[in-house]
Amino acid sequence: MNSLYVLNIYNHEGTYVFDNSQVDLVREPFVMGMPEIIEHQMGGGPIDTFTAIFSATAFPGYNTVLKRLHPEYGGTWYELDGTDLQGWLCPALFKYFLVAPERLYVQFTDTSYRSTL
Repeated sequence: MNSLYVLNIYNHEGTYVFDNSQVDLVREPFVMGMPEIIEHQMGGGPIDTFTAIFSATAFPGYNTVLKRLHPEYGGTWYELDGTDLQGWLCPALFKYFLVAPERLYVQFTDTSYRSTL
């Protein structure tokens, strides 16, 4: 298993989603508080496209820590460190980890305005 994972996330019909053919996910949505956490970390309103690098261990450049709270409906609730913002990660989390990590370290990077040169 990798220790770092990369998701290219995009806004599809008002919902943040990602595709990952390696684990058979297409337009997998972020729901139940995760969009609010994402926008909080990205500095405001909706984002067209962005990248999330994530790991169960800290890595250089991470800018977000999510702390595991409890399981529910096959997924896991997390809280954004230092806030009261909570979000649910669905069972797709287990396509990347055998168990829900105690902490998720994430680096969000806005790619909406990346040059195509």
